[in-house]
Amino acid sequence: MSHEHNPEQYYTVWKLRFNLATPDPDTTSTRYHTTIFVETSPSKSGVLYHVVGDITSGMSYQKKSSDKPEDSKSFHSREFLGYTDATTHPKQWDMVLSSVPPPKKQKALNTKTAETEQVKTWDPLTFYKPGENRRPLFKCTEWTEQRAIPALEEAGLILSVFETSGSSASYLARPYSTTNRRSQTGASGSGS
Repeated sequence: MSHEHNPEQYYTVWKLRFNLATPDPDTTSTRYHTTIFVETSPSKSGVLYHVVGDITSGMSYQKKSSDKPEDSKSFHSREFLGYTDATTHPKQWDMVLSSVPPPKKQKALNTKTAETEQVKTWDPLTFYKPGENRRPLFKCTEWTEQRAIPALEEAGLILSVFETSGSSASYLARPYSTTNRRSQTGASGSGS
C-alpha cells in the first residue's frame, strides 16, 4: 500500500533489550528481556509491548506506557524494526498482540530434588534426567522474535519506508521484512 510519508503519521518501531535483574540459572548464554517499543513522542517516550512473569507460573502479555528507554538503568540496546501508521496504533497493535499466545509454564518444583526444574511432561509430571537433551525454553525473546514481530508483520502493522525517487520527498510504505532490519547499536544477545 502506498502512502505519502509524513513523520506525524508514522511512529518508529524498535526491538529493545534490557538487562535482567536475575539471570535464569538454567541458561548459560547471556539473555535479555526483549520487547517491542513504539516511539510515539518527540521526547522518545512511547508504548512498550512485551510478556511478563516467569516460566514457573507462565507469562502474560502486557502493554504499558514507557519513558525514553535509554533512561532505564537496565536498558541494553535497541534495534530498528520499521514504522507503524499512527492510525493503527495502539488499537490494532493491541488486538494483534493480545491474541499471540504468551510463554506457558515450563518449570515446576521437583519434590525429589527440592529444585525448580524444566518439565519434560505435565501429565504425568516428569522431569528431565541429568544430561538428557532438553527442548529449548520459550521466554520473552522467543515470544517477541518468533511470534509477536511476525504477527505484526503479517497484519501489515510494521512498515518499512523507502524513497521512491532520488531527490523526491515522497516515500512508499510497505510491510517490513525480517531480512532487511538493521541494528542501531550493534549489541547482540538472546533474551529472557
